[in-house]
Amino acid sequence: MKRLILILGLLMSLNACANGPRPPKLPYPAWNVGLAAPKHMEVWVESVDVLDQRQFGYFNVHSGVASYTGEVRGWHKGGGKTMPIHNVDLPEKIYLRWQSLVEPQAYTIGIQIPQWVRDEMVKPHTVYCRWDRKVVTLYRKTLSLGMAPGGIVKVWVGTGCLEHLEVGRFQAKVHPLGPYQGKSNGKHVPLEPENKAYIEKHGVPYGSW
Repeated sequence: MKRLILILGLLMSLNACANGPRPPKLPYPAWNVGLAAPKHMEVWVESVDVLDQRQFGYFNVHSGVASYTGEVRGWHKGGGKTMPIHNVDLPEKIYLRWQSLVEPQAYTIGIQIPQWVRDEMVKPHTVYCRWDRKVVTLYRKTLSLGMAPGGIVKVWVGTGCLEHLEVGRFQAKVHPLGPYQGKSNGKHVPLEPENKAYIEKHGVPYGSW
């Protein structure tokens, strides 16, 4: 059912494109998706798909290796490997599919984005930014997705000079078809030697995320 909704949204989007769709009315040219994981807990993101608030669906807006935090246990509260999402309205739902390489296991989840998050993404904040060394107007326009072993997902909304706000902690499901939706004969992306050595020595701290 979830996949059907996303496909229908995509078809609506493609139909709108053929008739010259209007770009979303946002106070910036693009919002962002960030991908993160705890240090050594290597992940490979197969796909981030978006159903926006216009009910248009977009496939694979972000993927690949996530950025890693400075600590194995706990979270850094936002950030990650960021991708700008152009010509897509604010998200109503985000679909995430990834491989947790330290287990290894493939996971999938659909995350409903609350209205307060979309409201926050277009709310201006005037703050002193230490990186710019001046007072600037900023928006919390980045949704960060943190992934950890066991299928744990943490979501934040924020930006560099504004505190990241926690959206929620979610439990993904094991993908029934396995990695790459069953197209790799069960083979996962290989774990990097440094991370493999850490896991062999220290194990995976389940329950710390």
